[in-house]
Amino acid sequence: MGIRKAVLPVAGHGTRVLPASKSIPKELLPVVDQPVLQYVVDEAREAGIEHFVFVTGRGKGAIEDYFDEAFELEHSLAQKSSKADILKDVQRTKLAPGAASFTRQQAPLGLGHAVWCAKDIIGHEPFAVLLPDVILRAKPSALAQMVEAYDRVGGNIVAVDPVPEENVSSYGVIAPKSRDGRLIEMSGMVEKPPREEAPSNLKITGRYILQPEIFGLLEDQGKGAGGEIQLTDAMVRLMETQDFFAYEFEGEEFDCGSKAGYFKACVAHALAHPETAEAAKTILRDYSGNL
Repeated sequence: MGIRKAVLPVAGHGTRVLPASKSIPKELLPVVDQPVLQYVVDEAREAGIEHFVFVTGRGKGAIEDYFDEAFELEHSLAQKSSKADILKDVQRTKLAPGAASFTRQQAPLGLGHAVWCAKDIIGHEPFAVLLPDVILRAKPSALAQMVEAYDRVGGNIVAVDPVPEENVSSYGVIAPKSRDGRLIEMSGMVEKPPREEAPSNLKITGRYILQPEIFGLLEDQGKGAGGEIQLTDAMVRLMETQDFFAYEFEGEEFDCGSKAGYFKACVAHALAHPETAEAAKTILRDYSGNL
């Protein structure tokens, strides 16, 4: 079965970017002219995702509004021919009727619990998980690259990218078994290993394709790191009975959940945007003299 549905866990408080996320969901913080979450949804759309399951929390109603129709705004823009391009951009953000579901994660019990909350909507079919504060800039999209690999080998797939070996202790990394181009068969994964014990420098990067059997494991998964239900712990258990692969995607990662990562995303996308590229270059040159 193809990958039709995606889970986006958007219930987090965004503590690493407070106070910016105090009243605005961190997923809606803008990167140039659209929110972080729009980049993630566009990536999934390019990969053929038809249904988006947003796992929300208290104070995240703005996310549902963002993907809905904004009748008054669209009507106002439609009255002015000079705003036609802006109207087109606004209308592009809407998800089609029936293409989105919103379910509430009542307590911050971890990524594994957030994914489990989507089980009845996903049903018994493979699905994608996209962390909503991670932008992966790639052509074709990172998830599209993973879906292409999944169509060849099936099983479960996680996105990875290399990090400097001195930084491996800050990430979850995979243990490779064999490799075919960018596709890597895995023998395990380790969360934040000491540098000298790390099985590789390939870190897990916020994109997953999982089989529905993960829900049964999450159902009784005990609390792990941080006192939360960790998706990684359930994946390790699923690896005992199913194939697991890593895919070293071709592209660039921006972790918008941290201040530095968010700033990097804003700079990189401003330099790539046709309306802001020249101004961004000028601004950066002006400030570079103060470094």
